[in-house]
Amino acid sequence: MAPPWCSRQGDDLRLAVYVQPNAATSAVVGEHDGALKLKLKAPPVDGKANDALQSIIAELLGVARRDVSLLQGLSSRKKVISVKTAMSVEQACALLTASAQ
Repeated sequence: MAPPWCSRQGDDLRLAVYVQPNAATSAVVGEHDGALKLKLKAPPVDGKANDALQSIIAELLGVARRDVSLLQGLSSRKKVISVKTAMSVEQACALLTASAQ
C-alpha cells in the first residue's frame, strides 16, 4: 500500500513533501505529518530551496528536472510536487524511501 504522501493524478505523480531548508546536507529523512520529509542544504531565499527540492526529486526518481514542478507551497515548508513519469506509485515510493537517512 502506498503512503499517503504519494499518489497518481492522471499521468503525473503527486508528492506531498515537508522541507527543512538550511540543513548541512540535502537528503530524504523520512516522513513528517503525512508528508515525505527532506532536508535541503539550500536557503529559503530567492527560490533556492524550491529549486533544490525539484532537483533532488528529479535525481532520486531518475527524471529530467523539467518534469518536476511545484504545485503548492511556494513559500511554505509543506509543498505539493507533480512529477511527469510513467513510474508506478509503488516504484516511486520505493526509490524515495530507499534514499532516506
